[in-house]
Amino acid sequence: MRKLLNTLYLTKEDYYLSRERDNIVIKQEGKTVKRFPYRIIENIICFSYLGASPSVVQLCNENNISLSFLTPNGQFCGRFVGMTNGNVLLRREQYRIADEATRSIEYAKHNLLAKISNSRKYVLRFKRDHSEKIDESLFNNVDKELLNSIELVKEVKDKDSLRGIEGNAANTYFRVFNDFVLVNKDFFQFKGRTKRPPLDCVNAMLSFGYSLLTNECQSALETVGLDSYVGFFHTDRPGRAGMALDLVEEFRSYIVDRFVFSLINKRQISSKHFDIKENGSVFLNDKGRSIFIKEWQSRKQTEVMHPFINEKVKLMLLPYVQAQLMAKAIRNDLPSYPPFMA
Repeated sequence: MRKLLNTLYLTKEDYYLSRERDNIVIKQEGKTVKRFPYRIIENIICFSYLGASPSVVQLCNENNISLSFLTPNGQFCGRFVGMTNGNVLLRREQYRIADEATRSIEYAKHNLLAKISNSRKYVLRFKRDHSEKIDESLFNNVDKELLNSIELVKEVKDKDSLRGIEGNAANTYFRVFNDFVLVNKDFFQFKGRTKRPPLDCVNAMLSFGYSLLTNECQSALETVGLDSYVGFFHTDRPGRAGMALDLVEEFRSYIVDRFVFSLINKRQISSKHFDIKENGSVFLNDKGRSIFIKEWQSRKQTEVMHPFINEKVKLMLLPYVQAQLMAKAIRNDLPSYPPFMA
């Protein structure tokens, strides 16, 4: 496994990426803000409208640095990947599996078993740690319904039914989100998942975190030679990274949801870190994004024991481990794909 290098985040709307020899240079209004040797950078994520110079794109292409562009509000715009890595035989087999319903549904079921199981474990953990502050009967009911969803996933035979189970499980899980908020409950109210655009502060942070995680998963899949746009559960759609979204499902609750509610409950994020638009949409402002990303980078260094390989792994290396396991399963080096189960 490769060592995880740095991800460079450009959080200001008026930052511009340029190149000076072997350095990637951040500029603002023509003045240099910071410079970094390209060798220490693995990913660049720009929350900027100004973009990057062609010379930077060339440097990223030549050195396998992924370059992603998002709006300042966190909406994904596009991604420059450069040369595709890995064995073409691996990708051809990935495409064959995606085209065969009976084979692809097994991978999809593993992704969703991990998603629902990890969500349930978060519910149980939160109930254990904060039993005096939550509606215990609600948590017990959600636990039972998620457990039932897990059993349904194991038995399902087609993807339409699988999507129905996944949707019901997600709605069940979201019912406890207000109880996950222990402070500033009047401001951090969650009335349901809203995406485009997010309509409250919790949804704004969830969407922002899922965007960051999706980029991590895309990079991981492309590193091992898989096509991040051809998924087994998320079907083909122009511009949609289906395989990356499949992989994200395993980590939503374990990485993003826990992180978001930790920021709220530790009072690291407050009302002053959001902008509310005229149409009711809510987004993190510059300061909010900076805090979010700073804590996100710190959180990435946390080590956890991976249940399948039985080794300690830094948190944000988990997508790379799972991408490798996915590639091994597609090559038949493993009997089946082992999803990440917290």
